[in-house]
Amino acid sequence: MNNEIVDLHLNDPQVRKTWEDFLTSLGITDFQSQETAAIDFTLGIYEGDRLVATGSAAGNILKYIGVCNKGVDQGSRFNTIVSALISRLFQQQIFHLFVFTKLKYSDSFQHVGFHELAHSDVAALLETGDSSIDDYLDAIPRVADQTNKRVAGIVMNANPFTQGHRYLVERAASENDVVYVFVVNTDASLFNTAERFELVKQGTADLKNVIVVNGGDYMVSYATFPAYFLPTPDQQVDYQTTLDARIFRDRIAPALNIKTRYLGTEPLSRTTGIYNQVLQRELPPQVAVKIVDRKTTTDGTIVTATAVRKAIADDQLDSLATLLPPSTINFINQHLESLQFRIKKGMNINGN
Repeated sequence: MNNEIVDLHLNDPQVRKTWEDFLTSLGITDFQSQETAAIDFTLGIYEGDRLVATGSAAGNILKYIGVCNKGVDQGSRFNTIVSALISRLFQQQIFHLFVFTKLKYSDSFQHVGFHELAHSDVAALLETGDSSIDDYLDAIPRVADQTNKRVAGIVMNANPFTQGHRYLVERAASENDVVYVFVVNTDASLFNTAERFELVKQGTADLKNVIVVNGGDYMVSYATFPAYFLPTPDQQVDYQTTLDARIFRDRIAPALNIKTRYLGTEPLSRTTGIYNQVLQRELPPQVAVKIVDRKTTTDGTIVTATAVRKAIADDQLDSLATLLPPSTINFINQHLESLQFRIKKGMNINGN
C-alpha cells in the first residue's frame, strides 16, 4: 500500500490500535465509545506500512481527520483524504456535509470548498454540498411586514411535548407578534423527529402567531452540539454550545428578525443548564434572552418530559394527565406498544 485510499476496518483490534495511535500522535485523543460507535466508515492513506492520513464519516459529518505532512507538499494528503470522504458520501447519495474542527484547521477546509458557519476561539463548524444555511432559512415561512414585528424564538427537543413546553410557548406568544418554535432534528430520542414535530404543531395549533419549524442541521444538532445527548465534560459542552449559539445569533436570528430567545429554567439537567448559561453569554445584545420559570404541577413538581418517558416505561399512564396536553396523551395512548418496544430495545429515556 503506497498512497492508496483504503478502508480501515476499526473492528479489527490491530487496525483500531494503529488508527488511535496515529491520531493520538496528532493530538486527537477522544475515542469515547459514543463517538466512535457512530462512525459509518473510515478511510486511510498508507506510505508503505505506515498510516499517514485518515478520516471518518458519521452520517453527513466528517470526523477524526488527521494527516502527517512530513515529506510531502503541505495540504496534499489533507486534500486527498477529504476529497475521498466527500466522494464516498456522494456515492451514498449524501450531498450536504458538515465538519466540526479545531479553529486552526478552518482555512484548510475552506480551501476544499467548505463554508464556515461559525467559530469560537477553539472550534469551527463548516458545511459544503448541495444545500446551505441560506437555503434552510429561505424555506422558513414569514409573515407580512416581519421586519417591523416583535419576533421571538424557542428551540426545543419536546421528547414529548408537555404542558411545560406549552407554558413556555404561551408566554412567548402573549408577548410577541410572531414566535418561531424550532424542533430539534434528531432521531436519538424516544419520540422521533416527525413525531415530536407533529406533537408540537398539534399542541400549539390554537396559538395563531406560532410557527413550528424543523430545526434542520442548525439547531442543537449532532453537528453543532453532539454533547447535548451525551455525557461530556463541562468545557466540551461549553465550546460546542458556543458554536450553536453563534449560528443562531449571527445567521438565523437576523434572517428572521428574531429579537428574543425564550428559555425555561433548568434545575435538573446539568448539560442543559450549561447550554442556557452559554446562550445568556453569547446572544445579547443582538438577541435578548428571557428565562421563564418552569411550570409545576399543583403539588410543586416540575413538569418534565423525562417523567413522561419514565411513566411510559413503567406503564403508569394515569400520572400523565397533569403533565401533558390532550394531543400528546392521545398520541401516547395510540402508540403505547410501539413506544414501550423502543424502550425495551434499548432507547435511552433519561436526559432531556
